[in-house]
Amino acid sequence: MARAANVVRWRRYGDGGQELRPGTKSYRGGSKVHVIATYPGTAHEQLTTIGRGRHTGTYITIDMATRNLHTFRAVPVHSPTVLRLCDEAGVGGCLSGREDADELAALLGRLAAQYRTTSWGAPHPLPCRCHECLTLSPG
Repeated sequence: MARAANVVRWRRYGDGGQELRPGTKSYRGGSKVHVIATYPGTAHEQLTTIGRGRHTGTYITIDMATRNLHTFRAVPVHSPTVLRLCDEAGVGGCLSGREDADELAALLGRLAAQYRTTSWGAPHPLPCRCHECLTLSPG
């Protein structure tokens, strides 16, 4: 089992987080990525991910900030390309057990929400479309 997540549709950017950008530089907003490694020594602020790149559409392996992901979950990996890239990375993130994957996915979900709220000291821009504001708005 591996952990999967989605890239936030909009993220805060720039001086005080007053600018909004869609997705990340490498992934489109809403893209599914596989989380194959975390860095516990840095409180899981960075993750190694595999997903389809924004510009090429081919699978890429990059490190990215946890705060730019949401909806962490444990999923089986069926894609031969993802399995190959996971083996090439040499971290073993695609081969963990279901219980371990569920536990880490829950932890990463809590940490990602915490990092999104504490990353910026300034208030949200108006109108704001960041992940927190979009999930709190009705309908």
